[in-house]
Amino acid sequence: MRQGWYVALMLGLIPIQTTVLDYVNIAGVRPDLCLIAAFLAGFLIGEAPGALTGMTLGFLQDLFSAGQLWINVLIKGIIGLLGGVFGRHLANATAVSVVSMLFILSALSSSVFGVWFHGGNRPDILTLMQASIIPQALYDAALGGLLYWLVPHRRGRRDEFVDEITLFGR
Repeated sequence: MRQGWYVALMLGLIPIQTTVLDYVNIAGVRPDLCLIAAFLAGFLIGEAPGALTGMTLGFLQDLFSAGQLWINVLIKGIIGLLGGVFGRHLANATAVSVVSMLFILSALSSSVFGVWFHGGNRPDILTLMQASIIPQALYDAALGGLLYWLVPHRRGRRDEFVDEITLFGR
């Protein structure tokens, strides 16, 4: 049953991002649903599922866009993996911690894309940050925090912490 949800998520996010989100953009900035999904999959489920979800969503984004192949695969996979690492080592996660981590990772992702796609032209980093990087990161972080807050049973890996406590006899 869980695999069916993953397949539906993977195949449904790309069309939603490219069609529906055109109507909810703010100043021309749309949230990156694939980045948010990769981070939350890693944060809530674990490193391997997060990285795999990120790489699959990145591959689908690269496949259906006119951009260069593999850049989304790499970045979304790393974000899913980092989401899993943060989820494992953050014992008391709140929506604020998820929002702040998602803001940082989204800003880094947007920075890489901004520099990568400007080619040989050196972009003015301050203009790029003001025009796209910071608004994109704010939008991704706000939407990701909202989705995290709405997810029931937010920490599916709570059993790991309970097992470690009983293992050490506390």
